[in-house]
Formats: sequence, structure tokens, C-alpha cells
Amino acid sequence: MFSWYRQVTAKERKTFWACFSGWALDALDVQMFSLAIPALIAAFSLSKADAGLISGATLVASAIGGWFAGALSDRYGRVKTLQITIIWFSFFTFLSAFAQSFPQLLVLKALQGFGFGGEWAAGAVLMAETIRAEHRGKAMGTVQSAWAVGWGGAVLLFSVLFSLLPQEMAWRVMFVIGLLPALLVVYVRRSVQETDAFLAGQKAAASKPAASTLLGIFRPDVLRLTIIGSLLGVGAHGGYYALMTWLPTYLKTEKHLSVLSTGGYLAVIIVAFWCGCIASSQLLDRIGRRRTVAFFALACVATVLCYIFLPLSDTQMLVCGFPLGFFAAGIPASMGALFNELYPSGIRGTGVGFCYNFGRVASAGFPVLVGHMSDSMPLGQAIGIDAAIAYSLVVVAVLMLPETKGRKMETSA
Repeated sequence: MFSWYRQVTAKERKTFWACFSGWALDALDVQMFSLAIPALIAAFSLSKADAGLISGATLVASAIGGWFAGALSDRYGRVKTLQITIIWFSFFTFLSAFAQSFPQLLVLKALQGFGFGGEWAAGAVLMAETIRAEHRGKAMGTVQSAWAVGWGGAVLLFSVLFSLLPQEMAWRVMFVIGLLPALLVVYVRRSVQETDAFLAGQKAAASKPAASTLLGIFRPDVLRLTIIGSLLGVGAHGGYYALMTWLPTYLKTEKHLSVLSTGGYLAVIIVAFWCGCIASSQLLDRIGRRRTVAFFALACVATVLCYIFLPLSDTQMLVCGFPLGFFAAGIPASMGALFNELYPSGIRGTGVGFCYNFGRVASAGFPVLVGHMSDSMPLGQAIGIDAAIAYSLVVVAVLMLPETKGRKMETSA
């Protein structure tokens, strides 16, 4: 399964671990918020819609950050942009611990999201341009599995802190720990090299104004890819965030699970998410990008509907949690390789950052909508309806994109 790792160079391995660590620490910071939603509602007297608004604002900011960071990576380098974005999102996660009001928390979480979206864009292009074509799907999918590692760390941290500390203090300590990812910059500066693809086109890119880099993805020759790729991002993120933002609250408030029991349910989904990423990484280089994404999206629709709407017992829900996490992982694990292979080098960072993160702009409405719908129906039903619609959109979009398996980055167009 991991035999490909022994076939890559030292440069490819160092870049792999830098991106893997970056995504794991990203997930740690982001998932801490969804776990802390009940405590934040109590601390600031928020409604579910207010909590959804914070999540939505973070997603919108991350989309803007991803687009801009992608453009910066096309002009100034993948590695430099990666370092800046890591420091950015770590710093604002830390500041969120000291928020004294709902407006303050809203602004700080939005600023954190700006850096989070940028980190994914820069890291995805860096990894895709460094790894060889025959292993790109496996490497990108495995890097995405780092999300499960960070997610698991967040759940563990949540369980420990909320068991040992008062609720009003525990969530602040969680956000303080969010400063840790900044230490990754030390490793990136010392060990990770700029990609050959970027260096080869650096002179040409330097002569272009910033506006041409940002808007290059809307040229007639790539406009169709940008539109369809963005729709794919909308569906993928919409389903994921509708489900994962509200799942801890759903388990706690409607299933009446204790904190540690909620962590146990999430642990099953998190392990399944990691397994799904690894499975997707293998399928990407075997059956191709389109078939892999379509398979996981269809499976997500069926699994979400069963998980939310069937009258399952606690034990049955625990068992069904594994396929839920497994299939939810396959789509994000596929998008890094697919989006990178759609664009030529000069606008690759911009294209990847826009398509992946544009989905966050539109998908930001899904968590907000879940919050509003839960005022007139059970929270579980609201989550299920939104997620099923979003994953159906993924199927439609991916069938309109070309297959890019094995495509050389320098000839992508």
C-alpha cells in the first residue's frame, strides 16, 4: 500500500512530510471550533444560527485566502506562501482564545480562515509539483489523510480539557494550543525546496501584473474547467461542512451522549476518514480521478441518508459511523490531484486555490442553513437533507471534467 514511498527521492519525502504536518495541524485548529460549539453557545449566549454564522464566515474567508494565496504562490513561490499562511492561521487561532464577545470571535475566526484556506492551496500545489506523476494520486490522497490525524488530536484534546477544566475555560485553552502549528515553519524553511515547475516559469510570472495572475483562470481556454471545478468544490465542501460542523452538536443534544461518548463516536468516524483517504489514494492512480470521485460521492449520499434518517440504536449508529467517515474522505482526498492537473504551471496555484476554496464560499451557506432549518425540524434531518443535495452536485460536476490520471504537470492545459 505504501510501497510507493520507498521509490521517491529525499526531496519528495521532505515535501510530503511538510504538507502532511501542515494539513494535520490545520485540521487540529479547524476541528477545535466544531467541538467547542456547545461551550461557545453557552459562553456568549448564542443561537444555533449565530454559531453557524461563525462557521460560515470562516469558510468564506478561507475561500478568499485560498484564491489570493494561490496567486501569491504563482508569483513568489509555493514554499514562501506556505510559511506565511501557516503563521497566519496559527496566530489568529491563538487570538481567538481571548475573544470577549460574539463580534470579536466572529472577526478572529474569519481571519483564521483566511490563512487556513491559503495554506491548503500553497501546500497542495507544492506537493503535486514535487511528486512524480505515477505516484501523485497516492501521495496527495495520503497527505489528505493527515486531516484525520489532526481531527483525532482535536477530539482527544477536547475530551481531556473538558473533563479536567470548567467549560468556560476549556475552550479558551484549546484555542491557545492552536498556536503550535507555527513551529512547523522552522522545518519548512530548513528542509523544503521550491519546485522545478515554479522555478522554470519564475521569470515569465514576475513580468506579469498581479491582476493577470488572479484572473488568469478566467481565460477562455480554461474558463470551463474553472466553472466546473468550482461546482465540484461547492458540493464537496457543502456536504462535508454541513455534516461535520454540526455532528458533535447533534450527538450531544439529540442523542444525549456524554462528552467522552461523543468522542468515542467521533473516533470511529475519524479512523474511517483516514482509511477512506488511503483507499482513495490507491484508486486515484488505478481507476482514475473521475471514477474515484463519482464513486465516493454516490456512496456519501446513500450513507448520510441512512445515518441520519433510519431509527438506529446507539450501537447501530456506531457501526454506521465507519462508512460515513470512510466515504466522506474520498472526495477531498481526490481534489488535490485533480485540480492541480487541470491547469498549466503559471496559473496552477491560482486555479487550485480558487476551485477548491470557491466551494467554501457557497458551502458556507450549508452550515448556516442547517442552523436555521433546525429551528423548525430535528437537527439530524436538517443535516441529512443538506449533505445529500451537496454530494449529488459532486457527481454531476465530476462527470463533466476530463480524466487527468498520469498527466505531466508541465503539459497540463
